[in-house]
Amino acid sequence: MNTVVTSKEIILEASKKLIREEGLNSINIRSVASACGVSVGSIYNYFDSKSELVAATVESIWSEIFHNSGRPFVCCSFVEYIEWLFENLKKGYQKYPGFFALHSMNFSQEEKPRGQQLMQNSWQAILQNMLLVLQKDVLVKPDAFDISFSPEKFVDFIFSHLIAALVRGDFDSSTLVEMIRRSIYLS
Repeated sequence: MNTVVTSKEIILEASKKLIREEGLNSINIRSVASACGVSVGSIYNYFDSKSELVAATVESIWSEIFHNSGRPFVCCSFVEYIEWLFENLKKGYQKYPGFFALHSMNFSQEEKPRGQQLMQNSWQAILQNMLLVLQKDVLVKPDAFDISFSPEKFVDFIFSHLIAALVRGDFDSSTLVEMIRRSIYLS
């Protein structure tokens, strides 16, 4: 058995593999140490507790799903970006079964704010990207938005539907895409 892990990334990859194979509840210091072939103390060199390990793994999965896709988000229309988000959520849902529903529940009561903050950080990045793509989309009607119906409110509305689809496990974006086209695009 190795006594030292060569990097934090190796630990996170082993943690993500455990989630794929056994679910989020399988993550703990001992199981990850075993998966890495190292001593428990080696994991503690990188993470002070199980909750820190889980939090870093959750953050890594969200990043993998939305930030490491290889596709720059500014190159497409808003509709294409929404379709891309749905596709990435579907892939993440399939790759990490149960992750979306369980990750916030895997923190103890005193650690829940940390788990919620990680989720909020990931979601805020998605919302910012959605708004940026919307603002750069040349197909959006010039009068599509006003003070009472701002781009920010529209993005929040679309994002809430995206999260609802995620909870339902429904990754068919066609209805939402059609609604977007009718609402904000030139005829």
